[in-house]
Amino acid sequence: MEQLLIRGGIPLRGRVQVNGSKNACLPIIAATLLTNESTIVEGVPDLLDVRTMISVLKGLGASVDYQPERGLLRITPGDLPQTALPADLAGRMRASFLVLGPLLARKKEVQLPLPGGCAIGSRPVDLHLKGLAAMGACFNIAKGSVEGISGGLQGARIYLDFPSVGATENIIMAATLARGTTILENAATEPEIVDLANCLNSMGAQIVGAGTSRIRIEGVPQLGGTRHVVIPDRIEAGTLLLAGVITGGDVVVEHVLPDHLKSLLAKLTEAGAVVEEAGPSAVRAAAGDRITAVDLKTMPYPGFSTDLQPQFMALLALAEGTSMVIETVFENRFRHVEGLNSMGAQIKVEGRHAIVQGRPSLTGAPVAAPDLRGAAALLLAALAAEGETKLYGVHHLWRGHSRLEERLGSLGARIEFVSEEPEQALNIGSHSG
Repeated sequence: MEQLLIRGGIPLRGRVQVNGSKNACLPIIAATLLTNESTIVEGVPDLLDVRTMISVLKGLGASVDYQPERGLLRITPGDLPQTALPADLAGRMRASFLVLGPLLARKKEVQLPLPGGCAIGSRPVDLHLKGLAAMGACFNIAKGSVEGISGGLQGARIYLDFPSVGATENIIMAATLARGTTILENAATEPEIVDLANCLNSMGAQIVGAGTSRIRIEGVPQLGGTRHVVIPDRIEAGTLLLAGVITGGDVVVEHVLPDHLKSLLAKLTEAGAVVEEAGPSAVRAAAGDRITAVDLKTMPYPGFSTDLQPQFMALLALAEGTSMVIETVFENRFRHVEGLNSMGAQIKVEGRHAIVQGRPSLTGAPVAAPDLRGAAALLLAALAAEGETKLYGVHHLWRGHSRLEERLGSLGARIEFVSEEPEQALNIGSHSG
């Protein structure tokens, strides 16, 4: 069983660079299916999720050349002879569902298993289907699979009941090749939506308003290839900044867009950390005196990101005073609490509320990562804890972070990758996601 052995209590210091955004990269890879020409994507991080999405495209018949050491990805979809996705691929990652819109728009039919990924909530796909149905698609759901057909998508006025990122992306991609105009209201406003729209526009799409709650898409007959550089990963940037603060260190994170981190930087400042821009694309975060408790509520962008809530909770576990964390996006985003409590944290969960009573210190312990962001939270706690921590389920971490152990090591962290027989870790439990 793969695990990380973390020796905590070392303040992290130095400079570290952020990779390209996972959450921007995955929909952009899916968007390349909208053309038969070649698209080159730069800044692609070497992640399990990226490799899964590459497998999805290959399964559909696309030609893919990935050079992970250069972060370079070339995709040539061609005619896409396949429109049905094998269940084993879709089950690995929810983002595989992002091929729904492109395939409906270009091939007019699709068959996808219902998606998998982190078990952090129900995350229904009804918003995706409702939006695409308004554009003329017909769906049948049976035996865990979604079948969709269309005689040709038609522009429509669509209102999302919730500003879902995935639904916004699927609808935008489908609308680029639809006849007429699509108006999407209450759309997600995340930076990754803007990056997707910028890539699509460079392919010949006509999208206005990405980054606002109202997006207008004028359908075009076809799209062409392009070359696009993915934006920096704001969630990884936040995780690295929190690593500096939680260990009592001083870290400069480079290759970031500070505007994408406003909610996190505001909360860090409120908690007593030293936060400042260290250049046009760098941010410094350092521990001041002991971090003080703050209340936190996750919200759709530009509110505090649910993807940074577990990592920030790890910091609050060491804060002075009592914090309240409210999770409004995913109903099961507190699965990391068990691991934090086993390290000495005092956290009580009541529905979508968590009450965090700060402690002076945490103690290393064997813990299992429940999902991607929970893995990052437990890693941060381990870096700050006294003694050694064994972190199991590290494949979750690799879904969203490339060589994170090495980059933290460059800041002074002592992290070792080890392997042991499964029976030695049976008391930790197993988690899927």
